[in-house]
Amino acid sequence: MTEQTAEAKATAAASGSSATLRFLADKQSAGTTSKERVNTLATEVITAVHDVIRRHKVSYEEYNALKGWLIQVGQDGEWPLFLDVWIEHVVEEVASERLQGSKGTIEGPYYVPDSPVLEATATLPMRDGEPGTPLLFQGQVTGVDGKVLPGAVLGIWHADDDGYYSQFAPAIPEWNLRGTVIADDDGRFAISTIQPAPYQIPTDGSCGTLIAAAGWHAWRPAHLHLKVSAPGCRPVTSQLYFTGDEHIEDDVATAVKPELILAPVPAADGDGKQVTYNFVLDPAE
Repeated sequence: MTEQTAEAKATAAASGSSATLRFLADKQSAGTTSKERVNTLATEVITAVHDVIRRHKVSYEEYNALKGWLIQVGQDGEWPLFLDVWIEHVVEEVASERLQGSKGTIEGPYYVPDSPVLEATATLPMRDGEPGTPLLFQGQVTGVDGKVLPGAVLGIWHADDDGYYSQFAPAIPEWNLRGTVIADDDGRFAISTIQPAPYQIPTDGSCGTLIAAAGWHAWRPAHLHLKVSAPGCRPVTSQLYFTGDEHIEDDVATAVKPELILAPVPAADGDGKQVTYNFVLDPAE
């Protein structure tokens, strides 16, 4: 990985603020859940907390430490980071438990809609001399019935060779390593990019405080993010990982599934690596 200057380094505060603003702009919803459902879920969550307090004889000192930390999470803007790292993988598991097609996993806090639209054979936007190993990511999109899905849409984004995402760290062009690829008439795509690096989630904020206090690590294995969709099909959100990554087995976000691990081979043209991965979409419900 290349060295980042102090000015270019992402901070938890900046990343958290960006993730919070993005969520509020794109995904916040209200009034779609019944009072009965809210009552059930809220009551059970609160009751579960009560049970933990009783079983572990939580002291006022521990309670006040938790209270202060919860307040700090909000002040740091890190609720999207906390929820996406430690909670979302179970929500995704429940949401996709009956699907027959490609496995999905968490979206994470760094998705940005409306990235540049690219043809089926494309190179993601990147800086001149973008650091990292060149990677050709190719494949085909079909339905569970085996029929090709012409014009399938693949939103792709990932971290750079320093582990930073455009729009969530300074000194990186707006759409760096982000794109919306339209598959060809046979549902095929071929995307040239660089292989991303493993990275630590930001640790200089309240999530880092929790990690240090619990003796955890903050690492995520290197991964590509994908959102794949086609008319008449249920979209899938995925992360694809790379064999040999030391954090495949202990991802801080618990998002790795065996079906999502790629095994790149030397590129046919001798420049970097390539890998083929096919997506299979379930019919829309």
